[in-house]
Amino acid sequence: MMNVVPAQVAGVDSLVVASPPQTSFGGLPHPTILAAARLLGVDEVWAVGGAQAVALLAYGGTDTDGAELVPVDMITGPGNIYVTAAKRLCRSHVGIDAEAGPTEIAILADHTADPAHVAADLISQAEHDEMAASVLVTPSPDLADATEAEVAAQLQTTLHRGRVTAALSGSQSAIILVDDVEAGIKVVNAYAAEHLEIQTADAPQVAGRIRSAGAIFVGPWAPVSLGDYCAGSNHVLPTAGCARHSSGLSVQTFLRGIHVVDYTEAALKDVSGHVITLAKAEDLPAHGEAVRRRFER
Repeated sequence: MMNVVPAQVAGVDSLVVASPPQTSFGGLPHPTILAAARLLGVDEVWAVGGAQAVALLAYGGTDTDGAELVPVDMITGPGNIYVTAAKRLCRSHVGIDAEAGPTEIAILADHTADPAHVAADLISQAEHDEMAASVLVTPSPDLADATEAEVAAQLQTTLHRGRVTAALSGSQSAIILVDDVEAGIKVVNAYAAEHLEIQTADAPQVAGRIRSAGAIFVGPWAPVSLGDYCAGSNHVLPTAGCARHSSGLSVQTFLRGIHVVDYTEAALKDVSGHVITLAKAEDLPAHGEAVRRRFER
């Protein structure tokens, strides 16, 4: 839905979904994916995932029955590090939304934050991938200690404990102590996280000072999980610092601006001298001639 609906609103003519084959479902994508694609009116669904799905979408191909996939113009959606690397490699051949994955969460929190909530939110994103990043930035040593204890406690009942533990113990995850919230703002702006939670006493004011983040979740009642499933924001967001120059997926991702130039003879004549002068300055006299010759008599 996060990919298809914005494309449909933008007026994209043909929609193709790629989803990994599932052994337990006869090599087809998971039934929930197929059902969602049917409800959304997706044109094609291909049972392929990972970097190979990116290659198939970018360059086209055929399946074992000879059905052909015509190369697409735009590839969108998140994935693991291999999907992100494949999108980066193909971006000179096909459009991409952004480099989206592995997932990240940064939480800027002060002494007012509930450590149980902070820990749960850090764990929720670590659940995605062993390379997922979960980062807490806080000026409160007490919150840092309490959150660390909460993470250890909550891990005992976490279903994907191995994956979560690997992500939280990796070099990409950390608890960062700063002098104050002001310093924390500088840290999270430099980090440019995919998901940024603000759990401080003045969360709306702090959020207004964030310049680089894929999505901002303001206050204690706006966990990232809400944005993943229900809030209406898109959860296909830039990672790895790409939020400094890229935005989350939206209708705009599928739209292109085309510059149209339409001059009358009088209007061109009025600026012809400027064109000729600038062309000479760039040592491109033929550019100027293309204008001058239109007014030869």
